[in-house]
Amino acid sequence: MHDSRLTTHDSAADFCREIEAYLCQKNDGHLIRVVGPSFDLVSRWAADGVPLKVAFRGIDRYFERYYRKGPRRRPVRVDFCEADVLDVFDEWQRAVGLTKGASLVQAEAAPERRNGSLPLHLERVLLRLTNARAKGVVGIEVDSLIDRVSSDLDTARATSGGMRGDARRALLDRLGALDAELLNLGRAALDDVQRQTCERDADEELSGFRDRMTADAYDRARAALVDRLVRERLGLPVVSFT
Repeated sequence: MHDSRLTTHDSAADFCREIEAYLCQKNDGHLIRVVGPSFDLVSRWAADGVPLKVAFRGIDRYFERYYRKGPRRRPVRVDFCEADVLDVFDEWQRAVGLTKGASLVQAEAAPERRNGSLPLHLERVLLRLTNARAKGVVGIEVDSLIDRVSSDLDTARATSGGMRGDARRALLDRLGALDAELLNLGRAALDDVQRQTCERDADEELSGFRDRMTADAYDRARAALVDRLVRERLGLPVVSFT
């Protein structure tokens, strides 16, 4: 495993080789070398503290969009993935409280920002909850949660001009409570090995920042990241809306 914050030439080269191998896999075995300007680009990711798995998720995001455009015409170069890698890294930092310009010593877990309308958000939540339930990744208790989110969606749809004031705040509070309930269900659905894997992955992704954080800040960031990894493993949505 490689440290997520790499500064030496050898470490940067290791990071680049990992990225090169992953890109080769995504390109169905077609090797595109990470050399020259591409090496400099990926080395900056390493120097900036982009965890390897976060870089992988950014590459995945580019490929998902690329596949939606139709049959691929040429292998993807790592340079094409830069914007997605940096976007995912920015989302990762916000999720664990390591926002740009903020003190890492005072970092606190922060909710992810949501784009779009509240009804659209709730529709997406319902879809992902239904998919998770169909795959059996969470227990039957999620049926009740789906019913409550569905009810909130109906309320949001029926409100002319959108919800305002106390009614909106009450709904957002309720979604926050449902989100906490869903996370508890997700944690309970993991066995000990899966839970330990999430914790180990969180420690690995935060390893490059740990020396610059207080123990309390690290614990908060780690807890937020473990929750994020639990969601990813089980395909669970973020129910809360900010």
